[in-house]
Amino acid sequence: MAGVITASEPSWIAPFTGLSPRAFGKLVTVLRRDGADAVRKGRPWSLPLEDRALLVAAYWRTNLTIRQLAPLFGVSKSATGRIIDHLGPMLALRPRKRFAKGTVLIVDGTLVPTRDHIVAEQSKNYRYSTAHQVVIDADTRLVVVVGRPLPGNRHDSRGWEESGAKAAVGNTTTIADGGYQGTGLVIPHRKAKGQAELPDWKEEHNRSHKQVRARVEHVFARMKTWKILRDCRLKGDGVHHAMLGIARMHNLALAG
Repeated sequence: MAGVITASEPSWIAPFTGLSPRAFGKLVTVLRRDGADAVRKGRPWSLPLEDRALLVAAYWRTNLTIRQLAPLFGVSKSATGRIIDHLGPMLALRPRKRFAKGTVLIVDGTLVPTRDHIVAEQSKNYRYSTAHQVVIDADTRLVVVVGRPLPGNRHDSRGWEESGAKAAVGNTTTIADGGYQGTGLVIPHRKAKGQAELPDWKEEHNRSHKQVRARVEHVFARMKTWKILRDCRLKGDGVHHAMLGIARMHNLALAG
């Protein structure tokens, strides 16, 4: 069965990965170096590594079902599932371990509607969701850390520590919204009990803080052009692998 979509035709790459052919080529090179195309026991893959990477990206990008995606690449439904399970974790973003002096980070939580009720809970949007702590570099706007997913009813102030994002960031200066009160992060000034209004200098600080913090919301908007983050059907760690892989591709697209 011949496939319709293939990485050998560059025009398919940008719509299904969000990357330029050059950036996609860099990604495939790193995957090959990491052993994604190593010879293994059993039946060989029916698609070359480039097409397998494109298939996983297309799955995340379009949120088509495996049954719908398989004929587009000319493989069986079961082969499509195996490719996603094998290559998805290998596309994951590697969290940054060191931060240069003076680096400023921004953190916020985002909800991903998730059908696996074992890992998800009803959240403020009344859907079963997982909550993800995402940390970006305030200067470059690149994602540097994505915490482990938590049930969608978990407050950001708890999720910051429980997801592992706090440990990954360490003592690096990090900006957050008012939902992170009590975490030691840089949050907006709040009115004291009985205080009618904030001093002008605090209001000015809050305006500046809000403008900078908006950058993480822009990152969420770009990441959610990968439609699987709007309705994830993956089970178990699948939503985490998708979030990490999409963060990596977001960074590649941004860095060029």
